[in-house]
Amino acid sequence: MTFSSLDIYLGELNNTPLGDLRIAVSALGLVAVEWADSQPELENYLFRLKSNVERNQKMILPYAKELTEYLKGKLQNFTFAIDWAVLKPFQLKTLQAVYAIPYGKTQTYTDVAMQIGHPNAYRAVGRANATNPMPLVIPCHRVIGTDGKLHGYGGGDGLPTKEWLLKLEGAVIA
Repeated sequence: MTFSSLDIYLGELNNTPLGDLRIAVSALGLVAVEWADSQPELENYLFRLKSNVERNQKMILPYAKELTEYLKGKLQNFTFAIDWAVLKPFQLKTLQAVYAIPYGKTQTYTDVAMQIGHPNAYRAVGRANATNPMPLVIPCHRVIGTDGKLHGYGGGDGLPTKEWLLKLEGAVIA
């Protein structure tokens, strides 16, 4: 039997204010956060990473604890590691810029595009956010349209979830 070079541990975080979540981690850090009702998408993502997946609740406990604290409004900055190696180059650049958006603040897709040196790539920035495997932690909910309004969010209940997260953080939204 041959194992991949990437071992991933999968666990659950249930009964959060946003519903049940699934968390995947590697030896290098967080790999994915997904809503339980999107379990097939998570499994497909992990399959594309050519990873060996093992259910292991103990491995995800530190991540689950911080996510719980964040969703209760008691944590503003995550301290656990992220496995950035699972991202493609443009997505990596984009999501690292998104990760740097401070708690309670927002930036537009255009702002992020300019920040990463691709001022006309705001749609590509939107796509990188849409395929963000670590929502909540890499805060794509903090990216809004140039009109100041909420546009697109694939997690949970969509835009209502994005709005809930921004309100949790005390962000000013139009």
